[in-house]
Amino acid sequence: MVGAAAAFSVMSALVKEAEATLPTAEIVCARAAITLVLSWLMVRRAGVRPSGTKNGALLLRGTLGSIALACYYWTLGRLPLAEAATVHHTAPIWTAILAWLVLRESLGRATAIALACGMGGVVLVARPGAAGLHMDGAGLAVAVAGAVCSAAAYVTVRRLAVTEHPLVIVLVFPLVALPASLLWAIPQWVTPDAREWLLLAAIGVTTQIGQVCLTYGLSRVPAARAMAVGYLQVVFAVALGAAIFAEVPPWTTLAGAVLIIGGTAIAARRR
Repeated sequence: MVGAAAAFSVMSALVKEAEATLPTAEIVCARAAITLVLSWLMVRRAGVRPSGTKNGALLLRGTLGSIALACYYWTLGRLPLAEAATVHHTAPIWTAILAWLVLRESLGRATAIALACGMGGVVLVARPGAAGLHMDGAGLAVAVAGAVCSAAAYVTVRRLAVTEHPLVIVLVFPLVALPASLLWAIPQWVTPDAREWLLLAAIGVTTQIGQVCLTYGLSRVPAARAMAVGYLQVVFAVALGAAIFAEVPPWTTLAGAVLIIGGTAIAARRR
């Protein structure tokens, strides 16, 4: 899960850079195309049968993931990196609730404390109502919708992991996302230049690394605990935002990062 957080953070920074000149739909489409090729090669190399046993649930996972991805990429082009990441990372709260309702997973005291620390850190980083939080009503609504869809996708992955190979679960995501995003991208297509092609390729590769790490992580630990560890992505986003986009974080962001790291440590020590 730590590897997934690092990979997704780098991906987010690359998407934010690409969003300056390319439409969101085109970035989603390129990411889906690249990850589809990589996922297919990994499935073939592993000798895994690419078709699953629960195709309806796999389709649901792909659909939820595609919606969440589109929402997140859209917000990355309109919000500072740290703020976009923190709103997206309300997903662990929804994940814990859905895992409790759907999977009957117990939250446990340690996970509850970790989630509380993490969400407290997210609130501090996001600074609701502060002038530095550049969110309009539509942006906030899209970001929250993406977080809820991400949570539902994570819970679906957790259930699918009982019967499906992790690489098959990874493969179905771009299988659904590619045709959907292609239809969205064609009317507003912008031909990328050499630099933009490199950005799109890097987005696809880092996404694939993160997706594989995430799927393997969710197949081995309870969903709520896994997503608590995923709060590290917010910390990485703060650092990348400052280093690459000169988005200097205020003291509230640093205090939030401390809470997030503390929550992650608690989750990691839970047996």
